[in-house]
Amino acid sequence: MIVEIGLGLQSDKRAGDYARLARAAEAYGFDVLTVFGDLMYQPPIFPLLEMAAVTRRVRLGPACLNPYSMAPYEIAGQLAALDLASHGRAYLGLARGTWLGAVGIDQPRPLTVLAEAADVVYRLLRGDTAGFDGKVFRLAPDTTLRYAVRRPDPPLLLGAWGPRGAALAGRIADELKVGGSANPDMVAVIRDRIRPGADAAGRSVDDIGIVFGAVTVVDTDGEAARAKARTEVAMYLAVVADLDPTVTVPDDLLARVKSLVAAGRDVDAGRLVPDDLLDRFAFSGTPEQVAAQAQALIDAGVRRVEFGTPHGLTDDRGVELLGGAVLPMLRREAT
Repeated sequence: MIVEIGLGLQSDKRAGDYARLARAAEAYGFDVLTVFGDLMYQPPIFPLLEMAAVTRRVRLGPACLNPYSMAPYEIAGQLAALDLASHGRAYLGLARGTWLGAVGIDQPRPLTVLAEAADVVYRLLRGDTAGFDGKVFRLAPDTTLRYAVRRPDPPLLLGAWGPRGAALAGRIADELKVGGSANPDMVAVIRDRIRPGADAAGRSVDDIGIVFGAVTVVDTDGEAARAKARTEVAMYLAVVADLDPTVTVPDDLLARVKSLVAAGRDVDAGRLVPDDLLDRFAFSGTPEQVAAQAQALIDAGVRRVEFGTPHGLTDDRGVELLGGAVLPMLRREAT
């Protein structure tokens, strides 16, 4: 099996930019294009539909939508629309979501919410008329979609780090994404966390593709790339550093980073991130450095490596270097 390489895009661009980047990515040989679902950015469906119109091969999907701010029937509709527009190349990413407290949305019972949301979405895509009476979501009998559906079962990706979320992915998902990590030491941890859910569902742990994705900044000026990556990763570090049991971050360092990020001083926060920590939570540096980081994840057993925004000192230059320089260096056969 050949390991997939994807690009993850932030939805902060102008109309037309997504099409240009998507054409370039497909021409370079990328396999997957992902659009993030971060709070207060453009909804992923807009860039995904633009990219679907100008590509023919790459898989496309949001990573991730959340069922707290979007009802499952709406998620099903957006997934069905993307699958129609892409002629069967869509996947669905679901996660509990981050930062929703800023818009007054609580997130109780996340595992139940995710499991039931996925159940409702795929019942609707299958045209199941039996109804659904869950603890959170419900479908009355004979409630069905009133438009054409390309496929009843586009792949499901769950975004999770923790043992319970990973176990849920082992039970119901095709892929599990660990967002915000470039750490090969976490791959074995995630596989072990997937296993109980896979075993309970009578599945092999190898049936669930492990995806690692993180902030990426590549440039021939490696120091400039790493400086920008430090700034970019600071806001995510405040979220994910506590989730990685293989990394020890001094409490005072994390507190200072969080404080500076909260004050809008991301550049100052990024300056505090040491090299070894940066390499656990971002891909950064020269093409050779970024390729070595990605190869370590491939060798550790991931199914997909996803290079996240901003890709380079500019979007276009980053995609050019990732596609033209980094991809050719990678040995992509799964071990």
